[in-house]
Amino acid sequence: MRLANMLSEEFIVDDDKSTTKEEVIERLLEVLKCKSPGIDTAGIKELIMEREQIEDTSYGRGFAFPHARTDKVGEMFILMGICRKGLSDKTADGVPLSVVVLLLTPSYISNLYLQTLSAFATFARMEGNLEKIISTKNHAEVIEVFYNSGVSVEKELKVKDIMTRDVATVKPDDSLKHVANEMFKNRLSAMAVIDDEGNLLGQITDKNLIQAGLPDYKTLISNLNYSMDIEPFEELLKHEDKIKVSQLYSTDHEVTTMDTRIVEVAAMMIFKDLRRVFVTEKGKLVGILLRKNIVSMIIRG
Repeated sequence: MRLANMLSEEFIVDDDKSTTKEEVIERLLEVLKCKSPGIDTAGIKELIMEREQIEDTSYGRGFAFPHARTDKVGEMFILMGICRKGLSDKTADGVPLSVVVLLLTPSYISNLYLQTLSAFATFARMEGNLEKIISTKNHAEVIEVFYNSGVSVEKELKVKDIMTRDVATVKPDDSLKHVANEMFKNRLSAMAVIDDEGNLLGQITDKNLIQAGLPDYKTLISNLNYSMDIEPFEELLKHEDKIKVSQLYSTDHEVTTMDTRIVEVAAMMIFKDLRRVFVTEKGKLVGILLRKNIVSMIIRG
C-alpha cells in the first residue's frame, strides 16, 4: 500500500502561526477534535509530550514524527502540519523543522503503526521531498508529492526500518587513543572497523580495550595472588598513541542485510547474546542494529 493512500486532505494543516513543535501538535489535535468530538485530545497530548520527554521525535531533514499508541482512539489517525517558515525548535542537523506528522493509533495496532512510521522516515530521507512539500499550493498537491515518491508501507518490519545508519567507524591504522576518545565522547561500547573502501573488517569493543590493558587476565583470574611488576593500565596509557586498531580489533561479529526481517535478527541476538549486528551490502557497512533499537522502536514505540 502506498503511503499516499493513508493520507487525507482534511487532516493536513497549513500552519503559519505556530512557532514550536508543541504548538503544531496542539493545532493538529484541535483539527482532530473538530472531526471526532468524542476523542480525549487533552489526554492524548499528555501522552505525546510524555513521549517527547523520553526521546525527541524530530527526525531531521526538516521532519518530525510525534506519535502515540493509545486506546483513546479507535483507529489510526495521521495528521500533518506544514510550517513553511520553519519552527524555532533546535534540530540535530540544523535544518529548520517544517513538517510535523502526528501519528495516533490504538494500542492493539502494532505492525501497521511501526511500518507507517518507517515509511515516513524513508520519505524524509529522500532528497528534495521537504522542498517539494513546502512549495505545494494545496493539500492535494501534498498527497501527490507522497504518491510520486513511490514510498509504500511494507507488510513486515525489516532491518532497514529501524537500523542506525550513522555508524561510528575507525580504520586499522587509527590509534588506541583515538578509539578511546571517540568511545568516551560518544558513549559507545564498540566501533566498526572498516577499510578505505568502506568494507567491514570487524569491530573494536570496550572489552578489547580492557583486554589490551590486561594481557595476562587469565593468569590473574586463576591466581588472585599473582603479582604484576607494572600496573597494566598505566603501561597501556604510555603507548596509547602507538597501539593501533589493527592490533586489537576482533573479526568475531555478526552481519545481516537491510531486507532481513526484524524478527529473524532479534531471535539471533537472543540466541547468540549479541548487543549489536552490523548491516552490510556487498560487504560494505551501511548500518548497525542495536538491541536498544528494537526496544525503543518496537517495545517502547
